[in-house]
Amino acid sequence: MSYRTLLAAAAMLLAPAPASADTITLRVLGQPSGSGLIAQQKEQPFFEKLAETSGLDIKVEYLPIDVAGIPDTDALRILKSGLFDIISIRGPQVSRDEPSVLGLDLVGLNTSYEAGKKHIDAFFPYVARRIESQFNGKLLGIWPAGPQVLFCKPEVKGLAELSGHKVRVGDQSAANFVARLGATGISMPFGEVQQSLARGVVDCAITGPASANSGGWPEATTTVLPIALQLAVNGYAINTNSWNKFTPEQQEKLAGAIASLTSDIWAFSEELYEDAMRCNTGQTPCERGVSYKLVEAPVSEADLKTVAGAVGEVSLPIWAAQCNAVAPDCEAKWRETVGTQLGL
Repeated sequence: MSYRTLLAAAAMLLAPAPASADTITLRVLGQPSGSGLIAQQKEQPFFEKLAETSGLDIKVEYLPIDVAGIPDTDALRILKSGLFDIISIRGPQVSRDEPSVLGLDLVGLNTSYEAGKKHIDAFFPYVARRIESQFNGKLLGIWPAGPQVLFCKPEVKGLAELSGHKVRVGDQSAANFVARLGATGISMPFGEVQQSLARGVVDCAITGPASANSGGWPEATTTVLPIALQLAVNGYAINTNSWNKFTPEQQEKLAGAIASLTSDIWAFSEELYEDAMRCNTGQTPCERGVSYKLVEAPVSEADLKTVAGAVGEVSLPIWAAQCNAVAPDCEAKWRETVGTQLGL
């Protein structure tokens, strides 16, 4: 199916119902329908109730990106096209079109929620300017899916034992990192991972514990290594033309509502992580997932050092070259903001 056909099909799904002359319609392209509890319990309900909670005279049409038939890698192009007004951006997926997004979440950078919030806040203004200049959009907020950890079919006791294995990764930064460990990074859609683990197509895979639980990964694996490689950042952006339909007062209300949503998701993401780790390893309470019996491999000081060192040794140099190729000031701005916090 051609890109133009995809846009036409999505437009048909969003054929607007009658609204008053002053009502502004906001078409929202959301997270994939099967992406987990953040989309189901936070994002979708928020947008469906946005008119009521914000007091704005708006009509919201929410559509998950997979239901629209649009690849999540094309989200920024859809933002620029104006087909949808607000886009729920999946960071790793859109980094092909805008490499600066990866600078928010390089492997080894965000090893905790606290560190992630500090680093993301520091580089947010630069990424926002890039999205504005390149994709005619205003970045309204960034939030984490949660710590990305390793699930393996063979029993592993640490990162060194990944050598020779095939590992499903979420982005190029993770692929570069596992390659440094002697493993082969393989990119594949989330929906294919569980069967690929079961059949030995891949030996290990990286995702968040809640996503792994909902995807049934523990049925095909034996071990989880809970060392946070990344936080898997996502975010919300609105087309600039759509933003300009609102008065300054209305813009303030809309931005405030999105800020509240992202803050809520930050807290919810941490709750999900802790609960899913208990569920995956057979501990209680397990309130939001299926209980499994994975072995939780202990995190060694050597592994923590390897991950922390990945920023300066692996992920930053390779990413900087890619980002500088499209934005010559990219690395310099990262070093001025995030880099100064790390002493890099």
